[in-house]
Amino acid sequence: MTTNLETLLVRHDEAEQLGSTPDTMTLLADVSQTGGHLSTTRTTLSRGRDGATPHFHTSSAEMFFIVDGELQILSDEKVVTAGTGDMLFVPPHTTHAFGATERSGADVLIVFTPGVERFEYFRMIDRIRRGEAAPEEILASQDRFDNHFVDSATWRAARAVSV
Repeated sequence: MTTNLETLLVRHDEAEQLGSTPDTMTLLADVSQTGGHLSTTRTTLSRGRDGATPHFHTSSAEMFFIVDGELQILSDEKVVTAGTGDMLFVPPHTTHAFGATERSGADVLIVFTPGVERFEYFRMIDRIRRGEAAPEEILASQDRFDNHFVDSATWRAARAVSV
């Protein structure tokens, strides 16, 4: 099989980083770099810190690989805890959310496939966190970034107990 794509190497020191230690997101590769095949980030969360609130994607699956620590993850109506070396796959149309447990921070590699342009979404979240953009921008961008927010009583209950 031939392709016009070239091998992509993203050096740690050259990757764009959002947030501040210990809660950071490193932007590794977006669809413009991978020919639409995938988008990937590395997220580091301190103990008890929320990652993403409940949402689903209509076209992308999402994979979480726990590099270190523990991550609590909502998948539909089930909440699981994944630890170092564990991997969780979330298919399209599946409500999911994640956050570090109260016992441990988490270092997580996250891959979306097929890719959807995600880096601008993450930059927008960072601008909102810094007070440079309005939170309403996220809701207005749900279709553009295939990130559709929903409520989850299961997730609220799990996070109220564990955080």
